[in-house]
Amino acid sequence: MKAGKFDKRFDEGKDISKHLDASKARRPEQEQKRVNVDFPLWMVHLLDREAKRLGVPRQSIIKVWVAERLEKASF
Repeated sequence: MKAGKFDKRFDEGKDISKHLDASKARRPEQEQKRVNVDFPLWMVHLLDREAKRLGVPRQSIIKVWVAERLEKASF
């Protein structure tokens, strides 16, 4: 399918998913990289308590809080 026809179908709200290869899809600036961080035990306990209160994993709390802080510090 040529790009013009693809764009037209998309603009008309038609289903174009069968024309996409999701295995090659990428989210720019959203790739994941594993990092290890050591926290004092008291921080881990407080993180776990907050995560339990919110019903989310500890990692989610850490990601959100770090992201909020980085957004504030952005230049």
